[in-house]
Amino acid sequence: MTTRDEIRDYWDADAATYDRSPGHHPSSGLQRSAWRGALSRLLPATQQPLRVLDVGAGTGFLTMLLGELGHHVTAVDLSPLMLAALQRKADAVHCPVTVVEADAAHVPAGPFDVVVSRHLLWLLPDPVAALRGWAAAAPTGRLVLVESVWGPSAGAGEKLRRAGRQRLHRVRRPPDHHAELDTAVRAQLPLGHGPEPAEILEAVQAAGWTAPRQHRLADIEWAMRQDLRWPELLLGVAPRFAVVAGR
Repeated sequence: MTTRDEIRDYWDADAATYDRSPGHHPSSGLQRSAWRGALSRLLPATQQPLRVLDVGAGTGFLTMLLGELGHHVTAVDLSPLMLAALQRKADAVHCPVTVVEADAAHVPAGPFDVVVSRHLLWLLPDPVAALRGWAAAAPTGRLVLVESVWGPSAGAGEKLRRAGRQRLHRVRRPPDHHAELDTAVRAQLPLGHGPEPAEILEAVQAAGWTAPRQHRLADIEWAMRQDLRWPELLLGVAPRFAVVAGR
């Protein structure tokens, strides 16, 4: 099997349980409100609906929020089962979404006003080439990448807290991941170790996006903390940030 096939099959196997994790699909009104506020700040200011390309859309977390904000979303994902879950959600609330099964390097031509992606770059065999393709699909548009700190840049303290959160999650909730992504597959991914913010900025610049800037998503972290119970509250949440580039 190719790396692409391995990654597709991994997420197909996760599709049925993926939304069990609050980090994958926050259900509280407070968190959803914080996410809507963050997206409104990160997107171009306009009174008109934007044409948005959501790459690596998964089960539709960003897609559905963007639809709630009134934008026209094209959702792209490699996993047909993830997209099927997304389509069911969209149908349930009568949210018009265009769903495209494709890998991140072969997105629709557009043009789009915005390209968004959440926690995807680490899974790409060639993240710079993919980012370059997204720029071609939005030649005068904006890039919004939603990320968290979980790799080498997390530091010893955050690594310990992350390990604690994972252990508690396994004890208190049904499993959301069926397994860890195979280490041999991750070894073939340039950012598979967990990208540092600086690595993401470098990839964005190398792909030709202009004026990349980083935003800490402190309001989302705050909203997430409000929904924690003890002892999760002592472990906190992973730092969240967004990288924005283009106009």
